[in-house]
Amino acid sequence: MQSDQVDPLVEAEKHPGSWFISPKRWADMERWHQAVAEIRRDTPVMEIDAPGFQKMHVLTRHEDVFAVSRDNARWHNTPMSVLGPDVQYEQMLEQGLPMPKSLVHLDGADHRDHRAVTNDWFKPAAVGRRQPRIDEIAEEYVEKMRSLGGRCDFAADIAQPFTLRVIMDIYGVPESDEAMMLELTQGIFGAADPEYLGDASDPFTKVMESVMRFIVYFNEITEDRRACPADDIATVIVNGMPGGCPIDDEHRLWYFIIIATAGHDTTSFALSGGLEALVRNPDQMRALGENPDLLQGATDEVIRWTSPVRHFMRYAQDDVEIRGTKIPAGGRVLLSYPSANRDDAVFVEPNTFDITRPDSDRLLSFGVGAHFCLGSQFARREVRTLLGRLSRELEHIELDGEPENAQSHFVSGVKHLPIRYSFR
Repeated sequence: MQSDQVDPLVEAEKHPGSWFISPKRWADMERWHQAVAEIRRDTPVMEIDAPGFQKMHVLTRHEDVFAVSRDNARWHNTPMSVLGPDVQYEQMLEQGLPMPKSLVHLDGADHRDHRAVTNDWFKPAAVGRRQPRIDEIAEEYVEKMRSLGGRCDFAADIAQPFTLRVIMDIYGVPESDEAMMLELTQGIFGAADPEYLGDASDPFTKVMESVMRFIVYFNEITEDRRACPADDIATVIVNGMPGGCPIDDEHRLWYFIIIATAGHDTTSFALSGGLEALVRNPDQMRALGENPDLLQGATDEVIRWTSPVRHFMRYAQDDVEIRGTKIPAGGRVLLSYPSANRDDAVFVEPNTFDITRPDSDRLLSFGVGAHFCLGSQFARREVRTLLGRLSRELEHIELDGEPENAQSHFVSGVKHLPIRYSFR
């Protein structure tokens, strides 16, 4: 972005809808939930017409987010399914980069055919067969915690590399490349956070640099897997035949990117935010360690509570009315998952973290309908495995400083969680 141009993300901080469009607002989640609870009560379909952004309506109620999410015929994702200033998409095209074509950006038969390429890898039975390997990786990071002498930044030292190792293991990416992959995923999902900008002058530049490096890396992976197929998901993508035709370069690139990024950042934020909640509720940590039967419900509660994917956009295919608000064909809505997951019309005492909550399975963190998260089974297993181990093996755990949240309005959560602990 030129120095004489107004930055839409900076201007977004001044707008009444800043709670949804300004990355900085996500650094204080307690304040965010307080403010959005008022919006959900008083203006559940909130119009945002901010400089630099196309007009949109934000849906904050569980009922509305659910209804739009499941109606994939009337509401499309499109290549602009992630909120961003208009200028970012314009600059992307000007620089010759392809518009996003990952699974979250596709609709109809195109989405169905491309999802089918890897669907078998993410079915419950297939993921279940990988549990022994997930256990091995969890053991490695529990041992790392032991070696760190009773103090660590759980988010950066454990949650991020653990979830990255799991997804890169099924990808077939060598451990030696994992640090680079972490940098690139943070460069896409966390570009608006000053900590992840690096030498880039602005978030858009960081995203573009990361995409370009992904292209180079995955082109090399493609050449290798075509020459030497392996038992990994990279081979499946490279040789995929969506709709009976070879996968094209743009779909292949974005397929790689979405699995590499969404496959671990979301789960690492769930883990770090989940552990923070357990530390702040030591009775629940003890109960979880004493009763493994609580793990399944606890996992859903962690994912409801953290809601790492903050939103997706949907575009109306014909005129629609939601709670008396008319949205014309082509109009767009922002689905606010953290808000929907704290809706008191659905969840009893929604702002209370409770691993025994009977309604936690109504969470919308994974979406609904055709775009239900492909990797949900992996995410749940990773959270169950690592938090289950820690709840059983830790003698004591407490905060060793204030947790810090990432500044991102798309995928974010606790990026630093300093803790002090001892093992049994």
